[in-house]
Amino acid sequence: MKKYANWPESYPDTTWFTKARFGAFIHFGLYTLGARHEWFMTNEQITPENYRKYFEHFDPDLFDANQWAQEIKATGAEYVVFTTKHHEGFAFWDTKESDYKITNTPFGRDLLAELLPAFRQAGLKIGLYHSLIDWYHPEFPIDGLHPCREDETYRVSNSQRDLKKYQDFLAAQVTELLTDYGKIDYMWFDFSYAHRDWEWSVGKGANDWDARRLEKICRTLQPEMLINDRFDLGHGITTPEQYQPDKPLYKDGLPVLWEACQTMNGTWGYDRDNQQWKSSEQILQMLIDTVAKGGNFLMNTGPNGRGLIDKQSKERFSDLSEWFYLHNRSIKQCGPSDFVPPVDCRYTQNGNRLYLHIFSWPYFHIHLKDLAGKIRYAQFLNDGSEVFYRGFDPEEVITTTETIIEPNDIVLQLPTKRPDALVPVIEIFLNE
Repeated sequence: MKKYANWPESYPDTTWFTKARFGAFIHFGLYTLGARHEWFMTNEQITPENYRKYFEHFDPDLFDANQWAQEIKATGAEYVVFTTKHHEGFAFWDTKESDYKITNTPFGRDLLAELLPAFRQAGLKIGLYHSLIDWYHPEFPIDGLHPCREDETYRVSNSQRDLKKYQDFLAAQVTELLTDYGKIDYMWFDFSYAHRDWEWSVGKGANDWDARRLEKICRTLQPEMLINDRFDLGHGITTPEQYQPDKPLYKDGLPVLWEACQTMNGTWGYDRDNQQWKSSEQILQMLIDTVAKGGNFLMNTGPNGRGLIDKQSKERFSDLSEWFYLHNRSIKQCGPSDFVPPVDCRYTQNGNRLYLHIFSWPYFHIHLKDLAGKIRYAQFLNDGSEVFYRGFDPEEVITTTETIIEPNDIVLQLPTKRPDALVPVIEIFLNE
């Protein structure tokens, strides 16, 4: 197994994760009915009592586990991370630890029990998102992120709130998830904020979650399962959110195992009025950029209150599906390359196959640095058509119609019209 700076040697093999490269995130919760950001409970400072109306009306009657699984699998994703419980405290499974669960809503069914088998049947690895925060639980201490932070009645209740009882509750729910729902491939905790200080309260981190206990539960019940880094123990998969690192991640001379988490519009949960949609091309370029820098890409969708993936998301799913059908081998099992790509391009590489992803189509030529004598064949990946190339010729007479080629470089000769692909890819076969 490859060594990573943020992955203890006692942790399980990460090969499936780094080969997959592309996963889907699903944010679903009571906030879906509010349809105005998954954090609106705290943004609008709504008490648990007033927020309960969403619990009483939650009924995603058109939810179809198999449909979700097929739509997500078609995008090219190899794994899914689903929100079992977000910060609002609502559980998507028939937990024995709380009445605040989906089986007590009008929907009345254990959604997790239907969804996970459908994902497995579709060949998707299973990841579970689980919030360490719980704004509904009566023992969770009020702090500066809590919806009731400005309510003095709630703030004074902190003296009666027992963090140990909350830790026991958190551990018990995690135990249920890792015991009752089969093999889980990835546990995605969210999130620690011990650095925050509001003077009257501070944020929460590893000690508040009893994170060592949670880690032990994970390692004992699902020893092959991967874990992210958000319970504040200093290791686990690093998960940058809503930004793209500008280079591959390294620490102490070793690569970092990481995953870029991105929304398709401006929010994670369903937001009816948020129209800040990224284009399919932009999403795909972000995915390629991530893999070119050695990371995984986790693309989010937020189903609506009827349990459907919305039209805008489906359009992007469809575009990615079409591209992946022809270009998947430039992503799956690939990683970064030591070669420096041309401007507006990204390289990924798998063994002796180098993949040139062209973000901006040039006129006729692309110059490839330091590849002289290293190429034996090149082709467009979308249709397998040959791409001609040539290198430096010391006998060539350069006039006003010839491109200048440096001695160590190769020049690809391209058609004037770009291939009909969201991002064209040239597959380059390197000499052994």
